[in-house]
Amino acid sequence: MPAIGFLIGINKGGLVGGAIPAILINTPGTPDAAATATDGYPLTQQGKPLKALKMALYSSVTGDTFSDIVLITIAAPLAILALQMELVEIFALMVFAFSLISGLIGDSVTRGIIATALGLLAATVGLDPEHSTPRFLFGFYDLFDGFPLAAIAIGTLAVAEIIRRLISMTGEIRPAVNFPKDQPSEDKRISFKEYWSCKLVLLRGALIGTGIGAVPGMGSTAAAFMSYAATKQSSANPEKFGKGEIKGIAATESANSSVAGADMIPLLTLGLPGSASSAMLIGAFLIQGIQPEPLLFESQGQLIYGLFGAMIMANICNFIIGLFGLRVWAKLITAPESLIFSAALVLCVVGVYLATGGMFGVYIMFMFAIVGLVMSALKYPVVVFIIAFFLAPRFELSLGQSAAILRGDPLRLINHPVALVLLAMSIFAIYWLNIRKKARSEDV
Repeated sequence: MPAIGFLIGINKGGLVGGAIPAILINTPGTPDAAATATDGYPLTQQGKPLKALKMALYSSVTGDTFSDIVLITIAAPLAILALQMELVEIFALMVFAFSLISGLIGDSVTRGIIATALGLLAATVGLDPEHSTPRFLFGFYDLFDGFPLAAIAIGTLAVAEIIRRLISMTGEIRPAVNFPKDQPSEDKRISFKEYWSCKLVLLRGALIGTGIGAVPGMGSTAAAFMSYAATKQSSANPEKFGKGEIKGIAATESANSSVAGADMIPLLTLGLPGSASSAMLIGAFLIQGIQPEPLLFESQGQLIYGLFGAMIMANICNFIIGLFGLRVWAKLITAPESLIFSAALVLCVVGVYLATGGMFGVYIMFMFAIVGLVMSALKYPVVVFIIAFFLAPRFELSLGQSAAILRGDPLRLINHPVALVLLAMSIFAIYWLNIRKKARSEDV
């Protein structure tokens, strides 16, 4: 049990901690924190890092606790329901997700669609996920596994921003972020009124994260971006998102953290890992001679409830450690910007080197840093590019499997009404969001 509890603590702590560098220096600690940077970093630029960090912490703990309660109460029924989705429906769901993300993030639906297409194109490098056929290797055997996600996410977001800031420096010694001398207290905290105003956002994010976490393979990154897209779409003031809206932080952090509990649902009930972190837990179970399966609740009841207790305890520890550490982390960005961004660049290089196992990943990171700079200069949403790249292998696999099921005949979709509805909603979403954004730009 101590080994399993240790892994749970690392997993949950990583989800909370990933938002810290994303908010402070636009450098996501984890891929799912890229969505948090969309509104968290603008708040830091406004001199309100503590406000952003506290919203991220409160939202993360809220979403995580919600999913743990769901895991404890309705684990088995939810896992069975999630696995009843057929391949064609999963493909249609991902098309709908792409349409929302393309239309909601950024100022232009067309640019969003192009960014999505570029992300899908970048993911074609490496082995075909269905038949393992090598593609676009160009003689580099390091590309057999495709471009590393860590290199692309850190390169396009973090390194691109670091390079931009280093280029813009004039030689004057100044802090990375200037704080107002007489900063009002409301810029340093989240009041209960502000937290309560996000209650529906937190609930929606927790529900999305729990639902996605119960489906093996989807992961917290998809949950974060889908929750952000849904929150922005339903907002009465969508133009505030991307400019320091706390509801954007609440949406992403509640969703990605709620996956931590939900991805244990298929693991404990069916022995299927919902994510890479839960796959590590399967290894810990097997080392101790325990096979995750439905009968585990009867044969190892004491272990299961110990696991539930460890998950709740990890949430409490995250809240306490996070709350006391916020001021320390926020103070870091008052150091000279040359020191902050130089150190951040070194950490990016070291992190990608360790994550990819060599310098090739670092070269890829710098290559995509240039891509990120160009996309930002042309106002193409980099975040859309990253999420499309992340979801591309599963999307391509579901596309191939769906084509095989339908035998190349689109008319067979009649036998899949849920998929038809999702595809129709995708077309409507693109059409409606395009009209809405054009009308808003004309008003401006």
